[in-house]
Amino acid sequence: MSDLVAPALGLRQGRAEITRFARSREAVVFTVLFPVLMIVVFGSIFDWDIAPGVPFTQYFVVGMMGAGLMATGFQNLAIQIPMERDRGELKRLRGTPMPPSVYFMGKVLMVLAVSAMLTVVLLVFAVAFYGVRLPGDAQRWFTFGWVSLLGVTACTLCGIAFSSLARTARSGSAVATPVALVLQFISGVFFEFSQLPHWMQQIAALFPLKWICQGLRSVFLPAELAAGEPAGSWELGRVALVLTVWCVLGLVLCLTTFRWTTKRDG
Repeated sequence: MSDLVAPALGLRQGRAEITRFARSREAVVFTVLFPVLMIVVFGSIFDWDIAPGVPFTQYFVVGMMGAGLMATGFQNLAIQIPMERDRGELKRLRGTPMPPSVYFMGKVLMVLAVSAMLTVVLLVFAVAFYGVRLPGDAQRWFTFGWVSLLGVTACTLCGIAFSSLARTARSGSAVATPVALVLQFISGVFFEFSQLPHWMQQIAALFPLKWICQGLRSVFLPAELAAGEPAGSWELGRVALVLTVWCVLGLVLCLTTFRWTTKRDG
């Protein structure tokens, strides 16, 4: 197949995946509106400042953006792919001349589109109703870009790899959702990370979400709050390193564990 044909097919597959996502009301509501609802709930309950002039909402919105990247990349794919495998869609695709890369390109493009939409919705809502302040310089926006890109890439690859653990379509949600929820609670999404027990911080540091949230905090929170991080700084170099390692690890797991058929299909 021509080198130009595969990318064109990938774009077409990406449009199909985005359309399928948009037509699924449950997926749209859970992925896009649920984080907004969480901001309303937590913003109403925790209305104190974490520092002079810095409301908790500013901190929480950052955590929800990180959780949103994980939800679209990891959780959605870890649930969606087993459903497609169980229905025999992957088996049929594997039997066509279409390169396997086209299928994965479609998933990646869908995740990127949904992640961008979710981030915009969260920022617009938080700025409009909670007075969240946006970064005022190009350097912070650049950091926002590379942290988000590395983060969503790591989560996407891990989601594709994790999808092989679900034996049936029904078990996909049961396997992926608890993992996502636990990581959110220990990674500084719902609570200030520095207030979590030390052992919990150590466990969270092994996974991407903690570093995604930490990188995003460096963008949206004042520089002086870096002193409240476990290492006393934002550690952006380590953020980049850990997320890159997870991208590589996720790719290796995808290549070695991904299954096109269910076990009953052989």
